Amino acid sequence: MTTAELKAPEPKLIRGATGDWEIVIGMEVHAQVASKSKLFSGASTEFGAAPNENVSLVDAAFPGMLPVINEYCVEQAVKTGLGLKAQINLWSRFDRKNYFYPDLPAGYQISQYQYPIVGEGEVVVDLPDGTARVVGIERLHLEQDAGKSLHDQHPDYSFVDLNRAGVALMEIVSKPDLRSSEEAAAFMRKLRTILRYLGTCGGDMEKGQMRADVNVSVRKPGADYGTRCEIKNVNSMRFIQQAIEYEARRQIDIIEDGGTIVQETRLFDPNKGETRSMRSKEEAHDYRYFPDPDLLPLELDEDWVAAVRTGLPELPDVKKARFEKDYGLSAYDAGVLVADQASAAYFERVVEVGGDARLAVTWVSNELFGRLNKEGLEIEDAPIPADALGRMCALIKDGTISGKIGKDVFEILWTEGGDPAEIVEKRGLRQVTDTGAIEAAIDAVIAESPDNVAAYKGGKDKLIGWFVGQVMKKTQGKANPQAVNDLLKAKLDA
Repeated sequence: MTTAELKAPEPKLIRGATGDWEIVIGMEVHAQVASKSKLFSGASTEFGAAPNENVSLVDAAFPGMLPVINEYCVEQAVKTGLGLKAQINLWSRFDRKNYFYPDLPAGYQISQYQYPIVGEGEVVVDLPDGTARVVGIERLHLEQDAGKSLHDQHPDYSFVDLNRAGVALMEIVSKPDLRSSEEAAAFMRKLRTILRYLGTCGGDMEKGQMRADVNVSVRKPGADYGTRCEIKNVNSMRFIQQAIEYEARRQIDIIEDGGTIVQETRLFDPNKGETRSMRSKEEAHDYRYFPDPDLLPLELDEDWVAAVRTGLPELPDVKKARFEKDYGLSAYDAGVLVADQASAAYFERVVEVGGDARLAVTWVSNELFGRLNKEGLEIEDAPIPADALGRMCALIKDGTISGKIGKDVFEILWTEGGDPAEIVEKRGLRQVTDTGAIEAAIDAVIAESPDNVAAYKGGKDKLIGWFVGQVMKKTQGKANPQAVNDLLKAKLDA
Protein backbone atom coordinates (compact mmCIF):
# COMPACT_ATOMS: atom_id res chain seq x y z
CA MET A 1 0.00 0.00 0.00
CA THR A 2 1.29 3.44 -0.87
CA THR A 3 -0.16 6.88 -1.42
CA ALA A 4 2.49 7.82 -3.96
CA GLU A 5 1.76 7.65 -7.67
CA LEU A 6 3.10 4.38 -9.05
CA LYS A 7 4.85 4.76 -12.36
CA ALA A 8 6.50 2.55 -14.93
CA PRO A 9 10.28 2.58 -15.31
CA GLU A 10 11.45 5.86 -16.77
CA PRO A 11 15.12 5.56 -17.66
CA LYS A 12 17.72 8.14 -16.82
CA LEU A 13 19.55 8.44 -20.12
CA ILE A 14 23.29 8.85 -20.47
CA ARG A 15 24.61 10.81 -23.41
CA GLY A 16 27.20 9.01 -25.50
CA ALA A 17 29.01 9.74 -28.76
CA THR A 18 26.42 7.69 -30.67
CA GLY A 19 23.35 8.96 -28.83
CA ASP A 20 21.52 8.15 -25.62
CA TRP A 21 22.03 5.03 -23.51
CA GLU A 22 19.92 3.43 -20.82
CA ILE A 23 21.23 1.73 -17.67
CA VAL A 24 19.64 -1.56 -16.58
CA ILE A 25 20.29 -2.59 -12.98
CA GLY A 26 19.45 -5.67 -10.96
CA MET A 27 20.46 -6.19 -7.35
CA GLU A 28 21.46 -9.25 -5.34
CA VAL A 29 21.36 -8.22 -1.70
CA HIS A 30 22.96 -10.37 0.97
CA ALA A 31 21.16 -9.68 4.24
CA GLN A 32 22.43 -11.32 7.42
CA VAL A 33 19.60 -13.00 9.28
CA ALA A 34 19.07 -11.48 12.72
CA SER A 35 19.75 -14.58 14.79
CA LYS A 36 21.95 -15.33 17.78
CA SER A 37 23.19 -18.57 16.26
CA LYS A 38 24.29 -19.70 12.82
CA LEU A 39 22.25 -21.39 10.09
CA PHE A 40 23.49 -24.92 10.70
CA SER A 41 25.20 -24.75 14.10
CA GLY A 42 24.72 -23.28 17.55
CA ALA A 43 27.80 -21.03 17.32
CA SER A 44 27.31 -17.38 18.20
CA THR A 45 26.90 -14.69 15.54
CA GLU A 46 28.06 -11.87 17.80
CA PHE A 47 29.87 -9.12 15.88
CA GLY A 48 33.31 -8.05 17.01
CA ALA A 49 34.38 -11.27 18.71
CA ALA A 50 38.06 -12.28 18.68
CA PRO A 51 39.11 -14.16 15.51
CA ASN A 52 37.82 -17.74 15.37
CA GLU A 53 36.02 -17.40 18.71
CA ASN A 54 32.58 -18.16 17.25
CA VAL A 55 33.39 -21.34 15.39
CA SER A 56 31.87 -24.77 15.96
CA LEU A 57 33.17 -28.03 14.54
CA VAL A 58 30.40 -27.82 11.91
CA ASP A 59 31.51 -24.34 10.83
CA ALA A 60 35.11 -25.58 10.58
CA ALA A 61 33.91 -28.56 8.48
CA PHE A 62 35.51 -31.19 10.64
CA PRO A 63 34.99 -34.70 9.23
CA GLY A 64 31.77 -36.33 10.38
CA MET A 65 30.12 -33.10 11.51
CA LEU A 66 26.55 -32.75 10.27
CA PRO A 67 24.54 -29.53 9.78
CA VAL A 68 21.26 -29.05 11.67
CA ILE A 69 18.88 -26.43 10.33
CA ASN A 70 18.16 -23.46 12.61
CA GLU A 71 14.36 -23.16 12.71
CA TYR A 72 14.49 -19.52 13.81
CA CYS A 73 16.50 -18.58 10.69
CA VAL A 74 13.87 -20.31 8.56
CA GLU A 75 11.13 -18.31 10.31
CA GLN A 76 13.06 -15.07 9.70
CA ALA A 77 13.32 -15.88 5.98
CA VAL A 78 9.59 -16.64 5.76
CA LYS A 79 8.76 -13.46 7.64
CA THR A 80 10.92 -11.49 5.19
CA GLY A 81 9.23 -13.14 2.24
CA LEU A 82 5.81 -12.21 3.61
CA GLY A 83 7.01 -8.63 4.16
CA LEU A 84 8.06 -8.54 0.50
CA LYS A 85 4.57 -9.73 -0.52
CA ALA A 86 6.23 -12.79 -1.94
CA GLN A 87 5.23 -16.37 -2.54
CA ILE A 88 6.32 -18.69 0.27
CA ASN A 89 7.38 -22.06 -1.09
CA LEU A 90 6.24 -24.82 1.24
CA TRP A 91 8.87 -27.12 -0.23
CA SER A 92 12.44 -26.00 -0.76
CA ARG A 93 15.82 -27.63 -0.82
CA PHE A 94 19.43 -26.96 0.11
CA ASP A 95 22.17 -27.66 -2.42
CA ARG A 96 25.91 -27.69 -2.31
CA LYS A 97 27.52 -24.92 -4.33
CA ASN A 98 31.03 -26.15 -4.98
CA TYR A 99 33.99 -23.83 -5.07
CA PHE A 100 37.20 -23.55 -3.14
CA TYR A 101 38.39 -20.65 -1.06
CA PRO A 102 40.55 -20.81 2.06
CA ASP A 103 37.74 -19.20 4.08
CA LEU A 104 35.26 -21.90 3.02
CA PRO A 105 36.67 -24.94 4.82
CA ALA A 106 34.17 -27.48 3.45
CA GLY A 107 35.00 -26.54 -0.15
CA TYR A 108 31.34 -25.85 -0.81
CA GLN A 109 28.64 -23.47 0.37
CA ILE A 110 25.24 -24.77 1.47
CA SER A 111 22.79 -22.65 -0.45
CA GLN A 112 19.47 -22.92 -2.26
CA TYR A 113 19.49 -23.07 -6.04
CA GLN A 114 16.49 -24.32 -8.00
CA TYR A 115 14.06 -24.46 -5.09
CA PRO A 116 14.35 -21.35 -2.91
CA ILE A 117 12.27 -20.85 0.21
CA VAL A 118 10.72 -17.61 -1.16
CA GLY A 119 9.58 -16.89 -4.71
CA GLU A 120 8.46 -13.75 -6.50
CA GLY A 121 7.50 -10.61 -4.60
CA GLU A 122 7.83 -6.85 -4.85
CA VAL A 123 9.17 -3.71 -3.19
CA VAL A 124 7.58 -0.30 -3.64
CA VAL A 125 10.44 2.19 -3.99
CA ASP A 126 9.65 5.81 -3.15
CA LEU A 127 11.37 8.29 -5.46
CA PRO A 128 12.45 11.86 -4.68
CA ASP A 129 9.83 13.38 -7.02
CA GLY A 130 7.02 11.93 -4.90
CA THR A 131 6.27 9.04 -7.23
CA ALA A 132 6.96 5.39 -6.54
CA ARG A 133 8.08 2.39 -8.56
CA VAL A 134 7.37 -1.28 -8.05
CA VAL A 135 10.57 -3.31 -8.23
CA GLY A 136 10.07 -7.03 -8.70
CA ILE A 137 11.72 -9.56 -6.41
CA GLU A 138 12.82 -12.69 -8.23
CA ARG A 139 13.54 -14.85 -5.20
CA LEU A 140 14.91 -15.04 -1.68
CA HIS A 141 17.03 -17.98 -0.68
CA LEU A 142 18.87 -18.98 2.45
CA GLU A 143 22.56 -19.76 2.44
CA GLN A 144 25.54 -19.82 4.78
CA ASP A 145 28.18 -17.12 4.72
CA ALA A 146 31.89 -17.82 4.23
CA GLY A 147 34.68 -16.77 6.59
CA LYS A 148 37.21 -14.04 5.97
CA SER A 149 40.78 -14.21 4.66
CA LEU A 150 43.23 -11.73 6.19
CA HIS A 151 46.20 -10.84 4.00
CA ASP A 152 47.53 -7.79 5.80
CA GLN A 153 48.43 -9.19 9.21
CA HIS A 154 51.87 -10.66 8.41
CA PRO A 155 54.43 -10.13 5.61
CA ASP A 156 54.70 -13.85 4.85
CA TYR A 157 51.38 -15.40 5.85
CA SER A 158 47.68 -15.05 5.31
CA PHE A 159 45.20 -15.88 8.07
CA VAL A 160 41.62 -17.05 8.11
CA ASP A 161 38.88 -15.92 10.51
CA LEU A 162 35.90 -18.27 10.47
CA ASN A 163 33.65 -16.25 12.78
CA ARG A 164 31.33 -15.44 9.87
CA ALA A 165 31.49 -18.95 8.42
CA GLY A 166 28.02 -20.45 8.65
CA VAL A 167 26.20 -17.22 9.53
CA ALA A 168 22.74 -17.26 7.88
CA LEU A 169 22.27 -15.00 4.88
CA MET A 170 19.16 -14.17 2.92
CA GLU A 171 20.09 -13.49 -0.69
CA ILE A 172 17.34 -11.26 -2.07
CA VAL A 173 17.46 -11.05 -5.86
CA SER A 174 15.62 -8.27 -7.67
CA LYS A 175 14.45 -8.26 -11.24
CA PRO A 176 16.32 -5.89 -13.60
CA ASP A 177 13.75 -3.16 -12.98
CA LEU A 178 16.02 -0.34 -11.84
CA ARG A 179 17.07 2.36 -14.29
CA SER A 180 19.44 4.71 -12.45
CA SER A 181 21.98 4.74 -9.65
CA GLU A 182 19.60 6.88 -7.56
CA GLU A 183 16.86 4.27 -7.90
CA ALA A 184 19.27 1.50 -6.93
CA ALA A 185 20.21 3.33 -3.73
CA ALA A 186 16.53 4.06 -3.01
CA PHE A 187 15.72 0.37 -3.47
CA MET A 188 18.47 -0.60 -1.05
CA ARG A 189 17.23 1.92 1.53
CA LYS A 190 13.64 0.74 1.25
CA LEU A 191 14.65 -2.90 1.49
CA ARG A 192 16.69 -2.15 4.60
CA THR A 193 13.74 -0.31 6.14
CA ILE A 194 11.42 -3.27 5.53
CA LEU A 195 13.91 -5.75 7.00
CA ARG A 196 14.40 -3.58 10.07
CA TYR A 197 10.65 -3.27 10.60
CA LEU A 198 10.38 -7.04 10.36
CA GLY A 199 13.33 -7.50 12.72
CA THR A 200 14.88 -10.03 10.35
CA CYS A 201 18.12 -8.12 9.61
CA GLY A 202 19.89 -5.30 11.43
CA GLY A 203 20.79 -3.66 8.11
CA ASP A 204 24.05 -2.18 9.43
CA MET A 205 26.22 -2.07 6.31
CA GLU A 206 29.33 -1.10 8.28
CA LYS A 207 29.07 -4.40 10.15
CA GLY A 208 28.52 -6.34 6.94
CA GLN A 209 24.89 -7.09 7.78
CA MET A 210 23.84 -5.96 4.29
CA ARG A 211 25.88 -5.80 1.11
CA ALA A 212 24.95 -5.80 -2.52
CA ASP A 213 26.13 -7.40 -5.73
CA VAL A 214 25.05 -4.92 -8.41
CA ASN A 215 24.42 -6.15 -11.97
CA VAL A 216 24.85 -3.37 -14.52
CA SER A 217 24.34 -3.34 -18.28
CA VAL A 218 23.63 -0.65 -20.84
CA ARG A 219 21.50 -0.61 -23.97
CA LYS A 220 20.00 1.76 -26.46
CA PRO A 221 16.51 2.76 -25.27
CA GLY A 222 14.04 0.02 -26.13
CA ALA A 223 16.72 -2.44 -27.30
CA ASP A 224 17.35 -5.91 -25.84
CA TYR A 225 19.28 -6.22 -22.60
CA GLY A 226 23.04 -5.84 -22.97
CA THR A 227 25.72 -8.05 -21.43
CA ARG A 228 25.89 -7.37 -17.71
CA CYS A 229 28.76 -7.14 -15.30
CA GLU A 230 28.40 -7.87 -11.61
CA ILE A 231 29.99 -5.49 -9.11
CA LYS A 232 30.64 -7.57 -6.02
CA ASN A 233 30.10 -6.77 -2.34
CA VAL A 234 29.29 -3.06 -2.42
CA ASN A 235 28.68 -1.98 1.15
CA SER A 236 27.32 1.59 1.17
CA MET A 237 24.61 3.54 -0.59
CA ARG A 238 27.15 6.07 -1.84
CA PHE A 239 29.43 3.38 -3.23
CA ILE A 240 26.48 1.69 -4.97
CA GLN A 241 25.73 4.91 -6.83
CA GLN A 242 29.36 5.62 -7.66
CA ALA A 243 29.99 2.07 -8.87
CA ILE A 244 26.93 2.11 -11.17
CA GLU A 245 27.80 5.49 -12.66
CA TYR A 246 31.38 4.44 -13.35
CA GLU A 247 30.47 1.01 -14.71
CA ALA A 248 27.78 2.33 -17.05
CA ARG A 249 30.13 4.90 -18.53
CA ARG A 250 32.89 2.27 -18.89
CA GLN A 251 30.58 -0.05 -20.81
CA ILE A 252 29.31 2.74 -23.07
CA ASP A 253 32.86 3.81 -23.91
CA ILE A 254 33.87 0.23 -24.78
CA ILE A 255 30.86 -0.34 -27.04
CA GLU A 256 31.18 3.02 -28.78
CA ASP A 257 34.86 2.30 -29.42
CA GLY A 258 33.85 -0.90 -31.22
CA GLY A 259 34.48 -3.33 -28.39
CA THR A 260 32.18 -5.81 -26.64
CA ILE A 261 31.30 -6.25 -22.99
CA VAL A 262 32.63 -9.41 -21.35
CA GLN A 263 30.40 -10.87 -18.66
CA GLU A 264 32.49 -10.81 -15.52
CA THR A 265 32.57 -10.10 -11.83
CA ARG A 266 34.16 -6.77 -10.89
CA LEU A 267 35.17 -5.03 -7.67
CA PHE A 268 34.59 -1.38 -6.83
CA ASP A 269 37.58 0.56 -5.56
CA PRO A 270 36.16 3.44 -3.48
CA ASN A 271 39.56 5.16 -3.31
CA LYS A 272 39.83 5.43 -7.08
CA GLY A 273 36.07 5.54 -7.71
CA GLU A 274 36.33 2.82 -10.37
CA THR A 275 35.51 -0.83 -10.94
CA ARG A 276 38.13 -3.39 -11.92
CA SER A 277 37.95 -6.95 -13.12
CA MET A 278 37.93 -9.64 -10.43
CA ARG A 279 37.16 -12.82 -12.40
CA SER A 280 35.15 -14.03 -15.35
CA LYS A 281 31.53 -14.62 -14.43
CA GLU A 282 30.82 -18.17 -13.39
CA GLU A 283 27.78 -19.98 -14.74
CA ALA A 284 25.63 -22.27 -12.61
CA HIS A 285 27.26 -25.38 -14.08
CA ASP A 286 30.65 -24.15 -12.86
CA TYR A 287 29.45 -24.65 -9.29
CA ARG A 288 28.28 -28.24 -9.89
CA TYR A 289 25.22 -27.82 -7.69
CA PHE A 290 23.70 -30.96 -6.22
CA PRO A 291 21.27 -31.61 -3.34
CA ASP A 292 23.03 -31.57 0.01
CA PRO A 293 22.90 -35.18 1.20
CA ASP A 294 23.12 -34.14 4.87
CA LEU A 295 19.93 -32.09 4.81
CA LEU A 296 16.40 -33.18 4.08
CA PRO A 297 14.25 -30.94 1.89
CA LEU A 298 12.65 -28.13 3.90
CA GLU A 299 8.90 -28.64 4.20
CA LEU A 300 6.73 -25.93 5.77
CA ASP A 301 3.23 -26.28 7.15
CA GLU A 302 0.64 -23.86 5.80
CA ASP A 303 -0.75 -23.17 9.28
CA TRP A 304 2.75 -22.34 10.53
CA VAL A 305 3.25 -19.87 7.67
CA ALA A 306 -0.17 -18.36 8.43
CA ALA A 307 0.86 -17.92 12.07
CA VAL A 308 4.04 -16.12 10.98
CA ARG A 309 1.93 -13.88 8.75
CA THR A 310 -0.36 -13.05 11.67
CA GLY A 311 2.64 -11.86 13.67
CA LEU A 312 3.88 -9.39 11.06
CA PRO A 313 4.22 -5.79 12.26
CA GLU A 314 2.72 -2.81 10.48
CA LEU A 315 5.07 -2.27 7.54
CA PRO A 316 6.35 1.11 6.29
CA ASP A 317 4.03 1.53 3.29
CA VAL A 318 0.96 0.84 5.41
CA LYS A 319 2.21 3.05 8.22
CA LYS A 320 2.93 5.87 5.80
CA ALA A 321 -0.59 5.73 4.39
CA ARG A 322 -1.99 5.73 7.94
CA PHE A 323 0.10 8.74 8.95
CA GLU A 324 -1.20 10.67 5.95
CA LYS A 325 -4.79 9.68 6.65
CA ASP A 326 -4.95 9.85 10.44
CA TYR A 327 -2.57 12.74 11.10
CA GLY A 328 -3.06 14.75 7.91
CA LEU A 329 0.66 14.64 7.09
CA SER A 330 2.08 15.29 3.65
CA ALA A 331 3.47 12.30 1.79
CA TYR A 332 6.95 13.72 2.28
CA ASP A 333 6.62 14.17 6.05
CA ALA A 334 5.05 10.75 6.46
CA GLY A 335 7.81 9.19 4.36
CA VAL A 336 10.54 10.78 6.46
CA LEU A 337 8.96 9.61 9.71
CA VAL A 338 8.32 5.99 8.69
CA ALA A 339 11.77 5.54 7.15
CA ASP A 340 12.89 4.46 10.60
CA GLN A 341 10.67 2.45 12.93
CA ALA A 342 12.00 4.11 16.07
CA SER A 343 11.39 7.58 14.60
CA ALA A 344 7.82 6.67 13.71
CA ALA A 345 7.20 5.37 17.22
CA TYR A 346 8.75 8.51 18.74
CA PHE A 347 6.50 10.72 16.62
CA GLU A 348 3.36 8.81 17.55
CA ARG A 349 4.17 9.11 21.24
CA VAL A 350 4.68 12.89 20.89
CA VAL A 351 1.27 13.12 19.21
CA GLU A 352 -0.34 10.98 21.89
CA VAL A 353 1.03 13.13 24.72
CA GLY A 354 0.90 16.52 22.98
CA GLY A 355 -2.43 16.09 21.26
CA ASP A 356 -1.46 17.85 18.03
CA ALA A 357 0.01 16.05 15.00
CA ARG A 358 1.04 19.19 13.13
CA LEU A 359 2.97 20.52 16.11
CA ALA A 360 4.50 17.09 16.61
CA VAL A 361 5.74 16.76 13.03
CA THR A 362 7.26 20.25 13.19
CA TRP A 363 9.14 19.59 16.39
CA VAL A 364 10.17 16.03 15.54
CA SER A 365 11.05 16.41 11.84
CA ASN A 366 12.55 19.88 11.97
CA GLU A 367 13.93 20.54 15.43
CA LEU A 368 14.70 17.08 16.79
CA PHE A 369 15.94 15.42 13.58
CA GLY A 370 17.94 18.56 12.71
CA ARG A 371 19.68 18.50 16.07
CA LEU A 372 20.28 14.75 15.93
CA ASN A 373 21.86 15.07 12.49
CA LYS A 374 24.00 17.97 13.61
CA GLU A 375 25.37 15.99 16.54
CA GLY A 376 25.56 12.65 14.73
CA LEU A 377 23.08 10.91 17.01
CA GLU A 378 20.43 8.27 16.33
CA ILE A 379 16.84 8.65 17.48
CA GLU A 380 17.51 6.06 20.20
CA ASP A 381 20.14 8.43 21.62
CA ALA A 382 17.90 11.52 21.65
CA PRO A 383 18.39 13.38 24.97
CA ILE A 384 14.72 14.42 24.96
CA PRO A 385 12.28 11.57 25.63
CA ALA A 386 9.17 11.54 23.43
CA ASP A 387 6.95 12.12 26.48
CA ALA A 388 8.83 15.32 27.36
CA LEU A 389 8.62 16.69 23.84
CA GLY A 390 4.94 15.77 23.78
CA ARG A 391 4.33 17.69 27.02
CA MET A 392 6.13 20.67 25.55
CA CYS A 393 3.90 20.54 22.45
CA ALA A 394 0.88 20.46 24.76
CA LEU A 395 2.07 23.69 26.40
CA ILE A 396 2.32 25.32 22.97
CA LYS A 397 -1.06 23.97 21.96
CA ASP A 398 -2.87 25.37 25.03
CA GLY A 399 -1.10 28.74 24.74
CA THR A 400 1.04 28.42 27.86
CA ILE A 401 4.13 29.16 25.78
CA SER A 402 4.67 30.44 22.25
CA GLY A 403 6.53 28.56 19.55
CA LYS A 404 9.44 30.93 20.03
CA ILE A 405 9.62 30.20 23.76
CA GLY A 406 9.24 26.55 22.78
CA LYS A 407 12.67 26.74 21.17
CA ASP A 408 14.16 27.91 24.46
CA VAL A 409 12.42 25.10 26.33
CA PHE A 410 13.61 22.61 23.70
CA GLU A 411 17.19 23.75 24.24
CA ILE A 412 16.87 23.34 28.01
CA LEU A 413 15.35 19.89 27.58
CA TRP A 414 18.20 18.91 25.25
CA THR A 415 21.02 20.15 27.46
CA GLU A 416 19.61 19.76 30.97
CA GLY A 417 16.52 17.57 30.75
CA GLY A 418 13.58 18.06 33.08
CA ASP A 419 9.84 18.53 32.88
CA PRO A 420 8.62 21.18 30.40
CA ALA A 421 5.92 22.58 32.71
CA GLU A 422 8.36 22.97 35.61
CA ILE A 423 10.93 24.61 33.34
CA VAL A 424 8.33 27.13 32.14
CA GLU A 425 7.21 28.00 35.69
CA LYS A 426 10.64 28.14 37.30
CA ARG A 427 12.13 30.32 34.57
CA GLY A 428 9.14 32.57 34.11
CA LEU A 429 8.60 31.58 30.50
CA ARG A 430 4.80 31.53 30.56
CA GLN A 431 3.38 33.34 27.58
CA VAL A 432 1.94 36.82 28.19
CA THR A 433 -1.67 36.83 27.08
CA ASP A 434 -2.73 39.84 29.13
CA THR A 435 -3.73 42.28 26.40
CA GLY A 436 -3.14 45.20 28.78
CA ALA A 437 0.51 44.28 29.19
CA ILE A 438 0.92 43.67 25.48
CA GLU A 439 -0.73 47.00 24.63
CA ALA A 440 1.60 48.78 27.04
CA ALA A 441 4.60 47.28 25.25
CA ILE A 442 3.17 48.24 21.86
CA ASP A 443 2.52 51.80 23.00
CA ALA A 444 6.08 52.07 24.22
CA VAL A 445 7.52 50.84 20.91
CA ILE A 446 5.32 53.22 18.91
CA ALA A 447 6.31 56.14 21.10
CA GLU A 448 10.00 55.33 20.67
CA SER A 449 9.81 55.01 16.87
CA PRO A 450 8.05 58.02 15.33
CA ASP A 451 10.01 57.80 12.08
CA ASN A 452 9.08 54.16 11.46
CA VAL A 453 5.46 54.90 12.38
CA ALA A 454 5.41 57.63 9.78
CA ALA A 455 7.03 55.35 7.20
CA TYR A 456 4.46 52.63 7.89
CA LYS A 457 1.59 55.04 7.56
CA GLY A 458 3.21 56.27 4.35
CA GLY A 459 2.86 52.82 2.77
CA LYS A 460 5.79 50.73 4.00
CA ASP A 461 3.58 47.85 5.19
CA LYS A 462 6.51 45.48 5.64
CA LEU A 463 7.62 47.46 8.67
CA ILE A 464 4.93 45.59 10.62
CA GLY A 465 7.44 42.78 11.03
CA TRP A 466 9.97 45.15 12.57
CA PHE A 467 7.35 46.42 15.05
CA VAL A 468 6.40 42.86 16.00
CA GLY A 469 10.03 42.07 16.61
CA GLN A 470 10.47 45.10 18.85
CA VAL A 471 7.40 44.23 20.92
CA MET A 472 8.55 40.62 21.29
CA LYS A 473 11.96 41.89 22.34
CA LYS A 474 10.42 44.21 24.92
CA THR A 475 8.33 41.33 26.34
CA GLN A 476 11.35 38.99 26.30
CA GLY A 477 9.64 36.85 23.66
CA LYS A 478 6.80 35.96 26.00
CA ALA A 479 3.98 37.91 24.35
CA ASN A 480 1.39 35.96 22.43
CA PRO A 481 2.47 36.51 18.77
CA GLN A 482 -1.07 36.50 17.42
CA ALA A 483 -2.23 39.04 20.00
CA VAL A 484 0.78 41.23 19.22
CA ASN A 485 0.01 41.16 15.52
CA ASP A 486 -3.67 41.95 16.00
CA LEU A 487 -3.20 44.76 18.53
CA LEU A 488 -0.24 46.28 16.75
CA LYS A 489 -2.00 46.43 13.40
CA ALA A 490 -5.08 47.97 14.99
CA LYS A 491 -3.02 50.72 16.65
CA LEU A 492 -0.87 51.50 13.60
CA ASP A 493 -3.86 51.57 11.24
CA ALA A 494 -5.97 53.73 13.57
